[in-house]
Amino acid sequence: MPQIDAAERPDVSTLSYEQARDELIEVVHHLEAGSTSLEDALALWERGEALAARCQAWLDGARERLDAARAGDGQPAGAPGGAG
Repeated sequence: MPQIDAAERPDVSTLSYEQARDELIEVVHHLEAGSTSLEDALALWERGEALAARCQAWLDGARERLDAARAGDGQPAGAPGGAG
């Protein structure tokens, strides 16, 4: 992962699930390589934590949407006998 100034990185809250996941994978690989200074490693770890939280928020939102879609009769919308 090339060193990018924190100001040049997109705000985590603007990332899609896939963007956050892909960047998180890069962060983990970079940290596992162990070729960074302690300061850079801490910055990467903090970014990774924020990215992981963003991914979890997306997954939680998806779960809520699925639960809401199934709330009517236990069937997904559009399923035979379902509410869609």
